[in-house]
Amino acid sequence: MPIKIPDTLPAFETLVQEGVRVMTETMAIRQDIRPLQIGLLNLMPNKIKTEVQMARLVGASPLQVELSLIRIGGHKAKNTSEDHLLAFYQTWEEVKQRKFDGFIITGAPIELLPYEDVTYWAEMREILDWTETNVHSTMNVCWGAMAAIYHFHGVPKYELKEKAFGVYRHRNLKPSSIYLNGFSDNFEVPVSRWTEVRRADIERSESLEILMESSEMGVCLVHEKKGRRLYMFNHVEYDSTSLSDEYFRDVNAGVPIKMPHNYFPHNDPALAPQNRWRSHAHLLFGNWINEIYQTTPYDVEEIGADL
Repeated sequence: MPIKIPDTLPAFETLVQEGVRVMTETMAIRQDIRPLQIGLLNLMPNKIKTEVQMARLVGASPLQVELSLIRIGGHKAKNTSEDHLLAFYQTWEEVKQRKFDGFIITGAPIELLPYEDVTYWAEMREILDWTETNVHSTMNVCWGAMAAIYHFHGVPKYELKEKAFGVYRHRNLKPSSIYLNGFSDNFEVPVSRWTEVRRADIERSESLEILMESSEMGVCLVHEKKGRRLYMFNHVEYDSTSLSDEYFRDVNAGVPIKMPHNYFPHNDPALAPQNRWRSHAHLLFGNWINEIYQTTPYDVEEIGADL
């Protein structure tokens, strides 16, 4: 089944061109199916690019999915037009009475700020608490993952001496995990962050389980056994050019930045990078969507009733 998004959303045409099946409201009504309700809390400045990245992965599922775009109400986006936000987004205040089968919380370019200094931290804490009762399963990504694991388990983040930046080998630590079904024993994942969480802090919580890890970059993916939460600290959702976009942005702005590790062919920025993580990104999100489908109540309003 295709993903259901507004047919005027800029991501619509991009996804169609990539071969991702998308559907209009009219098409969805014809099918006597309850679509999975997935919310995307988009904290990134360039929201359109992130919409495409996440919709691409969610839309690859054989299940019908309805994606709702959500933003922080009191925060003004710098790189996305107000018209786009008004046309396609709802604030969390406008959707907080709803229930969602799945909920994605993205990263945000505020890693170096203490959590309490983030202007929307109070609202973020409310949203995280709300996911416990109104969301069946949550996928937290990059800063969103760090914020969530800090909020729920007190796991701190640590500033790195230099940016973790490039494509790194990772190990599959739990091949039997439902989320890693079909994964290779090792694989490559894009990394782009200024902070990290550490294994020793995570292991203090009995409810947390590390699923992916890199010898060089540390913990990548953590599963919360009871809370149906995933914490992805890196960027499997990235486009082929996402790291090069970040690299050339900083180079052109005169910001000191190292060339992304293991990314450009022959370490030549003039050569187009090859995507070596796409298949595992689709596997991870496909496994997550499938697990939601297998375990979520048929009546979406029953989500949270067993808590």
